Amino acid sequence: MSGAGPRLDPEGPPLRGRALMSQWWHDLAFVHWRVDPGLVTPWLPHGVRPDLFDGSAWVGLVPFRMLDAAVGAGPPVPWLGTFLETNVRTYSVDEQGRHGVVFCSLDCERLAAVAGARAVFGTPYRWARMRFEHRPSGRPDRVGDRVAYATSRRERPRGAGGRLELEVREPLSAPGDLEVFLTARFGLHTTVAGRSWWVPNTHAAWPLHRARVTGLEDPVGAPGLLAAAGFPGLDAGGRAPDSVLFSPGVRTRFGLPQRLEARGAAHVDEAPPVHR
Repeated sequence: MSGAGPRLDPEGPPLRGRALMSQWWHDLAFVHWRVDPGLVTPWLPHGVRPDLFDGSAWVGLVPFRMLDAAVGAGPPVPWLGTFLETNVRTYSVDEQGRHGVVFCSLDCERLAAVAGARAVFGTPYRWARMRFEHRPSGRPDRVGDRVAYATSRRERPRGAGGRLELEVREPLSAPGDLEVFLTARFGLHTTVAGRSWWVPNTHAAWPLHRARVTGLEDPVGAPGLLAAAGFPGLDAGGRAPDSVLFSPGVRTRFGLPQRLEARGAAHVDEAPPVHR
């Protein structure tokens, strides 16, 4: 996809079949850099290619608060279903034209969630110490709010992480093509036991704000999360981000994984084998 290509739909499609899980995502920062497509290609599962905007691939740093995660139509899981998470991600498209996310790393403060996601989805979760701070402006539209996210990884590379601070600016009543491209992602591409899978999700259109980075710090003696994922030069002291957004959040639901075939077809409603 390019800037002159078809616009993605900001509203998620309905799931096919039953929901696997549901959760709330709150207080998200979407901080993105343009990169050469060749930098993200090693992360992509077989059968997908980099999703491009104006000829560039994109790498995102996306911290947020996960609330009230639940299995299927059940109630939220107490304590384990609420935690902080930060992911480093890029974007993909498969032969069926599905525009998704590929996670390069995901840091999470709940060890049980880390172990479960690694086993079921094959995603590169890491256990970390994390902290979220919120200084409200007092305005109901949240303009002027300041938020901060801090991460320190407990696994190798131990101590990887950093601190990101944002100031929330004006809401976007009509997000542009780039803002939709970077946020309207209704599924992930991943690899489990050597096979490529598509895991769909759906949610309402993101309520988005512009935002300004007021602080980006790497940890002392350890790499930042972007460098640890293989993208040096984008952490503190590197190139400034090309897009900075904030969202108060949405509720999302995930569907059953679908296996990608060599011809781009998919088997629906299959559970992937346990990843070891």
